[in-house]
Amino acid sequence: MRLPPPPRTRPGRPRPHAGRPRRGGALTYAVLACVTAVSLFPLLWTAVAASSDTTRLARTPPPLWFDGHLAGNLSTAWADADLGAALCNTAFVAGTVAAGTVLFSTLAGFAFAKLRFRGRRALLLVVVGAMAVPPQLSAVPLYLLIARLGWADRLQAVILPALVSAFGVFFMRQYLLGALPGELVEAARVDGAGAGRIVWHVVFPAARPAMAVLAMLTFVMAWNDFLWPVIALTQSGNPTVQVALTGLGRGYVPDQAVIMAGALLGTLPLLLVFVVFGRQIVGGIMRGAVKG
Repeated sequence: MRLPPPPRTRPGRPRPHAGRPRRGGALTYAVLACVTAVSLFPLLWTAVAASSDTTRLARTPPPLWFDGHLAGNLSTAWADADLGAALCNTAFVAGTVAAGTVLFSTLAGFAFAKLRFRGRRALLLVVVGAMAVPPQLSAVPLYLLIARLGWADRLQAVILPALVSAFGVFFMRQYLLGALPGELVEAARVDGAGAGRIVWHVVFPAARPAMAVLAMLTFVMAWNDFLWPVIALTQSGNPTVQVALTGLGRGYVPDQAVIMAGALLGTLPLLLVFVVFGRQIVGGIMRGAVKG
């Protein structure tokens, strides 16, 4: 009995777009344009409100285009809230907190991901459990601690409690589980590398994309933090931006245009950070994805 011959197959033709990035259609660009417009509208309206006056803002419907009071409102907000010193304080606090969080979270994440030591699982459960505790619960005991240390109304009262993040430790641990092969660490040990060289030459290069993302998230959170700075910086001698902006809303009839001008000044540095470092962060993420 003869078996039927195998079906003849024609050689496949190469696809015209093989290896090329696909271009989205008109619907894709329309959706992206709508999402971008919705995302930028709050910032645009903040600038519009900062260029207006209180009478114009009280109208119905509210203004949707710029007026001629932007420079005056920005100058008033800058002087009344002492935003120059507040911006310097906030940049120092946010930068220090971001650097410390990235460093300690990477070291702890590497230990939880690749090292074997007694109590590792129990400590990891403690870290995960700390993420479920609202920060408002620790405000009173933390303030009592900094008051006893004499740190009230000083920037270290805002910096030191935020140098270690449970979310950062868990985030870096999850990333290093897949991005850092255990064989690479063992090979470095066989070559005679100590703990410091392994961390510097093996762990940090592998964790660079996640470190960039964590640094950006931490910087933004530290910059926008309000609850703990307004508690710790009681005398407003060293205010951050968010604490300094509360001084603009005082008075019998607050000037909403000046408040919006202060909010605009407090937002512009974050936009500058995204513009300067956004491409590097996206590039690091893409390199990490290609290596994975």
